[in-house]
Amino acid sequence: MLNTAAAALVALSALAPADAADEEPTAALEVVTVNGSGCPAGDADVQTSDRTFTIGYHTFLARAGGGSAPTDMRKNCQINIRVSVPEGYTYGLARTTYEGYTHLQEGATALNRVSTYLQGTSPTAVVNHPFTGPFSDDWETSYRPSAAEIQWSPCGSPRNININAEVRVLLGSANPDRLNFAIVESSRGLVRVRRC
Repeated sequence: MLNTAAAALVALSALAPADAADEEPTAALEVVTVNGSGCPAGDADVQTSDRTFTIGYHTFLARAGGGSAPTDMRKNCQINIRVSVPEGYTYGLARTTYEGYTHLQEGATALNRVSTYLQGTSPTAVVNHPFTGPFSDDWETSYRPSAAEIQWSPCGSPRNININAEVRVLLGSANPDRLNFAIVESSRGLVRVRRC
């Protein structure tokens, strides 16, 4: 009985390194820039940890009506992310989520749009989240591709990940004296790593 138990322990210990090798390695993730009409340089709180990032926005707000200027109706913010992985590995954006709040009068509309792509390529995914007034509530927009849909950086040729988000508010037939707005409060994301 003891010989059987010992053999089982030896077999299990031999499996441990193989399991560990299948895990995703640690990646060094750096948010290089957060910039745009909705997030002037230095006007966002950025946190990173291994393969994740979180960004809090202070002024990412589009509005229409209530004395708003025509340039207030659309705001954008682009995030540029550099990822460093061990030799023989590649990476791609596996998830990004935006959260905010929108307030619209009847007749007004709004849109949150998120585009993601690798540096030097065209957008690979566009997620639209439309709103129709009357509406006044929190919202969340998520991009979560399957493993087959992730755009992986070419092996040996790292490319920064770009995420471009925007909010738009259109007055439509709403009362022009009343304010309508869409605000982005935060975003977060996750980078996946795999062998080349």
